[in-house]
Amino acid sequence: MPIVRDPLNPRLSMWHFLAFYLRFCREKANLSLTQCGEIMGVQRGTVSNFEAGRRRPQEDHMRALDKHYGTGWLFQLLLWFARMAHDPNWGKHLVKYEQETTLIKAYHGQVIPLALQTDEYTWAYVQAGTPKDFEAEMAERVARKNSFFSRGTEVEMWATIDESVLAREVGGSEVQKAQLEHLLAMADLPQVSLRIVPFKSGAHLGVDGSLQILSLGGRDIAYSGAQNGGRLIEMPGEVRELSVKFDRIGAKAASLEDSREIIKRYLESYE
Repeated sequence: MPIVRDPLNPRLSMWHFLAFYLRFCREKANLSLTQCGEIMGVQRGTVSNFEAGRRRPQEDHMRALDKHYGTGWLFQLLLWFARMAHDPNWGKHLVKYEQETTLIKAYHGQVIPLALQTDEYTWAYVQAGTPKDFEAEMAERVARKNSFFSRGTEVEMWATIDESVLAREVGGSEVQKAQLEHLLAMADLPQVSLRIVPFKSGAHLGVDGSLQILSLGGRDIAYSGAQNGGRLIEMPGEVRELSVKFDRIGAKAASLEDSREIIKRYLESYE
């Protein structure tokens, strides 16, 4: 059967353009997928995924192509621009990376991290948003939560949240109470490390917004939250900067045990 490729629009994003150009250059050079894979040091199927936009190449792949085609820095520059430009499909790729990661480091200053939410808490935020289909949005978020816990201890989460998240009543008192109870239960899981940045810690870098660092085998990628979406970051230097920022926020956080006590204190207000 012929290979069926997802349609690519090189005008949609730099990632689509890069995938389109990879295939264009390979076919112009009369190279098979297998031959191109030998040049890049990957399997035939990986090249196919690069050209279909299903997977993203790395620096060493682009360096090998530049050397083979004699294109100087062209492919490496295209990769750089793709990583720096806005990607309308960032959400789809973030979900894919979440399914592959072995460690999630997450900071949130406005909301409890999705993986640690009750369904009722999640639904309250879905209804507060502006999706065209609330049910579809809810199903997508629940699927993301389930993908985390279905892997058990294979994936860890180091979550840091601001105390203001605990103070904000979401979905009513019963929903918030159940969420705080759930948060304590999640904190007892061996794969979850949960710390709270208390109000008394003062100013910290978390004021700039939420962030995630995802460990994927030999490399890390990052996600920076923002209004009307977010930004997926794959440039190693920028990922390291966000990782340092996460650590500096964590330096302001309470210990694991003290964080549990802070959650319990808020839970007592609902008794």
